Amino acid sequence: MDKLPTYSPLVDRPRPRRSRLLELTLCGIAAVTLLSSLSQLAFLGKQSVQLPLHAEQILQKCQMLHAKPGPPSNFHQRTQSDRFVEGTRATLIRNASIWTGDDEISQGDILLDKGIIKFLGHASPDMLDKFKDLIALDVGGSWVTPGIVDLHSHLGVDSAPALKGASDTNSLKGTVQPWLRSLDGLNTHDDAYRLSISGGVTTANVLPGSANAIGGQAFVIKLRPTAERSPSSMLLEPPYTLNGTYVDPTLPPRWRQMKHACGENPSRVYGNTRMDTFWAFRQAYDTARQLKDQQDAYCTRALAGEWENLGEFPDNLQWEALVDVLRGRVKVHTHCYEAVDLDDFVRLTNEFQFPVAAFHHAHETYLVPGTLKQAYGHTPAAALFATNARYKREAYRGSEFAPRILAENGIDVVMKSDHPVLNSRFLLYEAQQAHMYGLQANLALAAVTSTPARIMGQDHRIGFVREDLVVWDSHPLALGATPQQVWIDGIPQLSEPAVASKPVSFQQVPRTPNFDLEAAAAIKYEGLPPLAPKKAKDFVVFANIGSMFMPDGMGGVMSVGDVGEGSVVVLKKGVVQCWGAVAACAKELASEDPEWIDLEGGSIAPGLISYGSPLGLEEIQGEKSTHDGTVFDPLTDSLPGILARGEPIKAADGLQFSGRDTLLAYRAGVTAGITAPSSNGLIAGLSTAFSTGAAHRLEDGAVIQDVAALHVQIGHSSNGPSVSTQIAALRYLLLGNQSGNRFAEVAKGAIPLVVQAQNADIIASLIELKKEVNASTGADIQLTISGATEAHLLAKELGEAGVGVIVTPSRPFPDDWESKRILPGPPLTKESAITTLLAHGVTVGVGVVEQWSARSTRFDIAWAALESDGKISKGQALALASINLEKLLGVKPSGGLGDMVVTRGGTVLDLEAKVVGIISPRRGLVDLI
Repeated sequence: MDKLPTYSPLVDRPRPRRSRLLELTLCGIAAVTLLSSLSQLAFLGKQSVQLPLHAEQILQKCQMLHAKPGPPSNFHQRTQSDRFVEGTRATLIRNASIWTGDDEISQGDILLDKGIIKFLGHASPDMLDKFKDLIALDVGGSWVTPGIVDLHSHLGVDSAPALKGASDTNSLKGTVQPWLRSLDGLNTHDDAYRLSISGGVTTANVLPGSANAIGGQAFVIKLRPTAERSPSSMLLEPPYTLNGTYVDPTLPPRWRQMKHACGENPSRVYGNTRMDTFWAFRQAYDTARQLKDQQDAYCTRALAGEWENLGEFPDNLQWEALVDVLRGRVKVHTHCYEAVDLDDFVRLTNEFQFPVAAFHHAHETYLVPGTLKQAYGHTPAAALFATNARYKREAYRGSEFAPRILAENGIDVVMKSDHPVLNSRFLLYEAQQAHMYGLQANLALAAVTSTPARIMGQDHRIGFVREDLVVWDSHPLALGATPQQVWIDGIPQLSEPAVASKPVSFQQVPRTPNFDLEAAAAIKYEGLPPLAPKKAKDFVVFANIGSMFMPDGMGGVMSVGDVGEGSVVVLKKGVVQCWGAVAACAKELASEDPEWIDLEGGSIAPGLISYGSPLGLEEIQGEKSTHDGTVFDPLTDSLPGILARGEPIKAADGLQFSGRDTLLAYRAGVTAGITAPSSNGLIAGLSTAFSTGAAHRLEDGAVIQDVAALHVQIGHSSNGPSVSTQIAALRYLLLGNQSGNRFAEVAKGAIPLVVQAQNADIIASLIELKKEVNASTGADIQLTISGATEAHLLAKELGEAGVGVIVTPSRPFPDDWESKRILPGPPLTKESAITTLLAHGVTVGVGVVEQWSARSTRFDIAWAALESDGKISKGQALALASINLEKLLGVKPSGGLGDMVVTRGGTVLDLEAKVVGIISPRRGLVDLI
């Protein structure tokens, strides 16, 4: 990797016109000489041969067929970016802690001018004299990195909010379509551009989707809005031929990008098998190889002066991009999960001799690094999620330790978003998690900056301190790190950014827990290591406790004041016997021989609760045979007679214990799940609360509460009944005087009614319905809104009406029209939805959408506190995923029987801490992780 280019800050260098003119002159002389020679050869032959009219262009084209892509040789002598916007003022960033793009860290200043970095070091006053309108910004030692680079995004083609008129991710016209281009569907009005920039993302590789074996050509864009407001104006170094056919023969070609996919997606979309998909690959590449051979044969004759009956240059617009793949001029990005598909594709590369830039998703690459190293040309990178796995069979063996294992095997690691699968605003969070699970700090940062830039062939511009920059409010690997400012092409992107104060310790690289044994087990058990915890002795002592949090008995969580470094907690069969100094617990410690566990300044806190996903009701999202299933919708389905007058479906009847997502959540401090039946209609049914650590339903304490709340969902649908019909039906169910049923219990305030709703107008109608029911029954119904993306717009009204809210997910995204009006939080807004609701007295909990993310609940609540600028304490953060959820979902307070989570090296809210135990008085045990 080359280092930062050296620029002179003192002298404006003129453009290298002379060298370009010299190149053109020499090229012209060479062409004339060659043509003259060929004419003489033709004259000396048996008969005169007429040269084609465009012989010079043909010869130039043939000479360039084997040219490799890259920047011109004089690129780093440039004094201005081709994306520079006239009128942009130069900016000097002073007193920065600079991570340059590799393992180099500098302290000093950075000068941005004319869209590029002109200087890195310590700027002297005389150096800056020539800049009349210089903007000087002292960042006080804040961390500065290159802009975040997303190697795998569908920004602009899978737009937010999701609407049919802007769905351009996949074509379903054939499994092989290398001629398609993501640029042709790039929507400049995607709401996510602004959000992603606010997370520090400056560049994205916009790929077609993965429905097809060959989905088409991808394009690299910079995310900033442009004066032209066009997709083309967002492009970074597109192929020269994009807007015309003339190519300067003195310039090397630019890298192209292409999307391939293997495995389940093309099989599912086209009803194929893997055998069909790879035959389609081989057919396509054979077609391209034949065309390439024809071109090479043509050029061999042309360059030898054999013009007779040569004809036109063989070309085909449909296949030319795939021919370029065979010429090594396209970065191939292949969606590929499993060993079988990875091996198939590696064989394909060797059969047709083309390199692969990266395998994407790549959930089993860590199990077969040797297979990757057998690919043609060079070893592909692996573009990964940090913890997003098990959502379909081919992702089932995904591991959080994959980044570190691959890096240890010398394979480039990239963390990517697959936006909007993951909101690319939080792409840096993927790097933070990869680092926590063992990826070296410099490689984790490189995984979202310099490595993806290099993989896509753009590292001469992005991924290093060369064009785009981000100033962070904390170390970029610290949880919740947020931009204070983002520059793209020298232009600041955040107007009046909201910056929250972070702890001083967050300016350092976070310490990481030791996961060596877990990483080794992931390999040993081929991605399916045992997850069941180990039961501790009946008598356990946790020593060297730094802090302890417990419910305060008044609806909150408090920090226990008489516990500190060196303190102990003594337990017998999961019940606390004593806590405090060792001397204070001498009597309990003398009774028998305990199992001592050193927490190294760790913590004990209430066990967390997961809500919002089908945790405990399905194992693999993409495999229906692993689901409890979907309940009937009385408004759209023909309801079986046997169910017509029965009570709503109970989730408890379909619980599945010991699932991998469930156990991973348990190992991350989520000790309980509250889950409602899955539904696509109005009535979901009755939720249940269960222990995530239990082996089966009949185990003591496995089902915490058989029935928690009654769940319904109301929203706009292209297929279902109107919103007004749904609310009318709910009104009838609540006021129909059907005594003895669950809706009557809700109307009397006996159990909560939890309504899944995102839209503020729907939420307003529900507030009115609550008032109506209250007036009719004389009781106060317990109403909770789940989802609640737009609830912040009604924070005052929700507080006054006593309506609780479960924000799901905790960090908002405008997925659809109902969720469009989000409150994004820092740096775009000072307040978040959570702080706004809390400020108006609303009881707030947080939830997750998919069960794989239940394990990250501890970080979701920590993030909420970190971006609150001190408005949410640690105790309040813990309440968001514990006692608040119990209250909102109708789970009776557990009192002294509530689970507690034990962490070593910090609190459950810290990236540095590792969950090492679960204390469960209800089940009479202590589990060790």
